[in-house]
Amino acid sequence: MVSSSSFVRHAALLAVTLGTAACAAGGGARMGTPVPDPRVGLRAGMLDAEEAVWNLRVLSKTPPPKDFVGETNSDLAFIGSLAIQGNYNGFQVWEIKDPAKPELVIGYVCPASQSDVSVYGNLLFVSGEGLSGRLDCGREGVKTAVSQDRLRGLRIFDISDIRNPRNVGNVQTCRGSHTHSVLVDPKDAEHVYVYISGSAGVRPAAELPGCSGAPLDRDPNSALFRIEVIKVPLRNPAASAIVSSPRIFNELVAPPRHGLAPDDKAEVEAAKKRGAFVVMMEGEAVLLPDRFANNLLAEVVKARGGTGAPTAADSAKLREELPARVARMFGAGGDQRGPRPGPTQCHDITLFPAIGLAGGACEGYGLLLDIRDPANPKRLAAVADSNFSYWHSATFNNDGTSVIFTDEWGGGGGPKCRASDPKEWGANAIFSIADGQMTFQSYYKMPAPQTKFENCVAHNGSLIPVPGRDIMVQSWYQGGISVFEFTDPKRPVEIAFHDRGPSDSTQMGEGGSWSVYWYNGVIVSSEIARGLDVFELVPSAFLTQNEIDAAKTVRLTYLNAQGQPKFEWPPSFALARAYADQLARSKGLANGRLAEVRSALAGAEGASGAQGRGTLAALATQLDGDAGGSPDARRVRLLASALRGLAK
Repeated sequence: MVSSSSFVRHAALLAVTLGTAACAAGGGARMGTPVPDPRVGLRAGMLDAEEAVWNLRVLSKTPPPKDFVGETNSDLAFIGSLAIQGNYNGFQVWEIKDPAKPELVIGYVCPASQSDVSVYGNLLFVSGEGLSGRLDCGREGVKTAVSQDRLRGLRIFDISDIRNPRNVGNVQTCRGSHTHSVLVDPKDAEHVYVYISGSAGVRPAAELPGCSGAPLDRDPNSALFRIEVIKVPLRNPAASAIVSSPRIFNELVAPPRHGLAPDDKAEVEAAKKRGAFVVMMEGEAVLLPDRFANNLLAEVVKARGGTGAPTAADSAKLREELPARVARMFGAGGDQRGPRPGPTQCHDITLFPAIGLAGGACEGYGLLLDIRDPANPKRLAAVADSNFSYWHSATFNNDGTSVIFTDEWGGGGGPKCRASDPKEWGANAIFSIADGQMTFQSYYKMPAPQTKFENCVAHNGSLIPVPGRDIMVQSWYQGGISVFEFTDPKRPVEIAFHDRGPSDSTQMGEGGSWSVYWYNGVIVSSEIARGLDVFELVPSAFLTQNEIDAAKTVRLTYLNAQGQPKFEWPPSFALARAYADQLARSKGLANGRLAEVRSALAGAEGASGAQGRGTLAALATQLDGDAGGSPDARRVRLLASALRGLAK
């Protein structure tokens, strides 16, 4: 399970296959981060852990409602003034009009793994992948190996009346829906498309006809090595159906990978000595958590008709069977004399329809996809990196010239931010994009060392719409949240953070930020065990009040971070002053000239309409001339453009 297992990389997938819900996910410059770092050595606790915050203000910390206590909170989506929070037990809807006092609108119990959520119009989409999810949302689960009551795929709810969601459609898929992404096609107002990333084992054909887990070289219709595209008629969501299964992984081979970190090697060796179960996955030794091993041993006992505790013979039989079990779960097989095949699915796909591209985080690769034909995405490029373990999610910068991929090293359950862990492992990789190709630029990793009892991995985040800059907020599970700038993709810099101490001081416990997104002026975090956190940025040496105010002028009607919107800034004096502040920071204009610009701005803001517009237009023309001699000509032109927008 995502935050209670130390099973590396494939733990999430194995847990789902066993019927247990699961997740999944060069260090960045430390310039400016406080020294000593206050995140190090925080006191543990669930709702009373010690906290460290820098360049953020904590607006609220809201614990989960009763039906969701002890269940894993997952992803977030937003519509209007509502935040919708997925949970392995269903979803919660929060009113955040007053972000200092979120109010629960409804807690909808509908167990599934992992209940990732997205919204569009009056529809809510919820992922289901685990074996216990039911079509009727019942809590009793599904007890049999094959059942027509099981839901593994996409749930669709009508939320016209948000207090009374109605299930209006379900689309079953062979591997379930671990995550999904909603694509709004600017050319098609009647439909939306949902890309499904399913990462569990293939379900039996007896449960869903047509499902095959055979290697592609044995069955061209295999459910492996593909994603699913669902077409949703907005007027009749009950008619939603899979319209294509693009094989975007064709011809990819297994990528190079790093081995175990020093602490992980020691753990595996100690486990072997005490008789624990260790399996090999893609050439890497992986410790099987005791709870999973106990489940498998119980199956062995049951298969021989026994009762009670497993015997030494049962343990020996399980050790003998484990390699074949792992092979079946993850599609291994076929002719292994040549290169091993590459990934069989994506973990997450971020769609950016405004630029016609998507970033696929697909196990061993980062993919760049052409999505201009929504039902038929095409792979443009693929990158691999031996420093990466599990490509988890993607985020583009606003103009589509850079993309960040995150590495969920450890599968979400591992402590991968220890002082001894390489800074290039479990980090973000930043790539520039040009002519449909990606070029590596740098790594960024949350820089504060965490303890062995804190599952710390790169996870979900989003852009913050500070004009003229590329700034992202990102969750790191029990590593907290980190805000960093990557305007220069070769030199990412942390500029803000929030972190808590471990949820438990004696063992790995539940907790940490699963997803954190900027939405309409606030930063909202889905805390795995502690509920919902809301923050706002505060001025600092890295960010001025004018830049924060300009970011707040971007207002969205809804947000699915995996359906990335293109930010546009309306004309405002805050926008113009933000660019002026940036020119001061970059020394793009001489101090005297910048003072003149600021004085003219203040005068125009206080002048009458026609006079003010004239001042702004004249200043914009002057700045056109200044740009030619500026070391930061781009921002001078951005300022001139902002002034022309105001003058209109």
